[in-house]
Amino acid sequence: MTTATTTSPTPTRYYRFKPWNIGRYLIWALFALVLIISPMLFKSSLALTMLSQMGYLIIICLSYNILLGQGGMLSFGHAVYTGLGSFIAIHAMNMQGIPLVAIPLVGGLAGMFFAILLGYVTTKKAGTTFAMITMGIGELVASMALMFPSFFGGEGGITTNRVYGPTFFGFNFGAQIQVYYLIAVYCFVCTALMYAFTGTPLGRMLNAVRDNPERVEFIGYNTQRVRYFAFIIAGFFAGIGGGLASINFEIVNAADSLNAIRSGGYLLFTFLGGAVFFFGPIIGAVLLVFASILLSELSKAWQLYFGLVFVFMVMFAPGGIASLIMMNLRVAKFGKFKRFWGLYAALAVALVPVVAGAAALIEMIYHIQLNAAMGPDLKFFGTTLNTAGMSNWLGAIAILAVGLGLLEVARRRFVQAWGQAQEEIEAEIKRREAA
Repeated sequence: MTTATTTSPTPTRYYRFKPWNIGRYLIWALFALVLIISPMLFKSSLALTMLSQMGYLIIICLSYNILLGQGGMLSFGHAVYTGLGSFIAIHAMNMQGIPLVAIPLVGGLAGMFFAILLGYVTTKKAGTTFAMITMGIGELVASMALMFPSFFGGEGGITTNRVYGPTFFGFNFGAQIQVYYLIAVYCFVCTALMYAFTGTPLGRMLNAVRDNPERVEFIGYNTQRVRYFAFIIAGFFAGIGGGLASINFEIVNAADSLNAIRSGGYLLFTFLGGAVFFFGPIIGAVLLVFASILLSELSKAWQLYFGLVFVFMVMFAPGGIASLIMMNLRVAKFGKFKRFWGLYAALAVALVPVVAGAAALIEMIYHIQLNAAMGPDLKFFGTTLNTAGMSNWLGAIAILAVGLGLLEVARRRFVQAWGQAQEEIEAEIKRREAA
């Protein structure tokens, strides 16, 4: 008699297929394409200079957003790590022992070192106390720069020559276009790395510390340690941006690189771009270059203009330009953007007399204060304004008043239409969820 042996069937294995995020790959490909073809489209020396500055400022503003946007840490001393990274990098260039393509990494390691050294004390506290500590450390480092002229170069700074050593695949980086593409490569890689950081456990925990530090401590995490690690990472990328700046300009000056004005600029334009979204600081970096190069050539009051823009953004769009873009994309996604074309056109038309009247008043006031010896006349967008007569003053005030009236009418209509569209979108979302 034979006994039949039974064998258990082999369990079926199921493999889950994770679809590719095609949209994300397209965005990164478009970003790389923009970096590659931009100098081909804008060929002037001024445009190339601006593109180079945009490249390393994108890295710096994104590194600052690790603190502000992702960690909720308002820092007034981010220029310390950018500036010290620039000084270490330029000294490494003068030693000529490290290839030029690795100099930004030297700056990054320097920024990381000083972030490790100063960040442990800085991140002991959060909120307003953290902001005050960063401001104090920033002023301390800026004042110490005058005490060590051998390292910081005094008022003249440290100069260098970026053309040294063997070429890198035929590039000696003497031409500005070669420097731009070096900056562009670092810009793309660093942007990708900082975006990847947002999805790491540390990046997610940093968001949690920003939103609810008490709950994070309750589940057993050390919030100070999370802030400290994020501070170190931000210092590393800030140092890379500083190293690229030293390569681009071949000079580093403590008065321009370490002061509080520079840190305030990073804060201002990161906020204007939109610290809530990852791509917001990229917009802020572009605005920073346009402000410091183009707008500063048009008017001596360019800082006042951007200060007014900052105030209005805080009042009406605290999420920055990126938040405005995302809100309009949400409206367009639900097919309700057509009704806003006319409203946006009305707002733009109303803004023209507001900007013209306010700019005329500001320019006349600045002319009286700074250029009175040159006479009462000044050029203003193809016209001549006379600060000695009352007609120009009254005309500018009248144009401003009319513009403000038109703007208020357009704003009320826009707010009414926007609120109605949001109600319709919420109703559509609830209907889809119910279905």
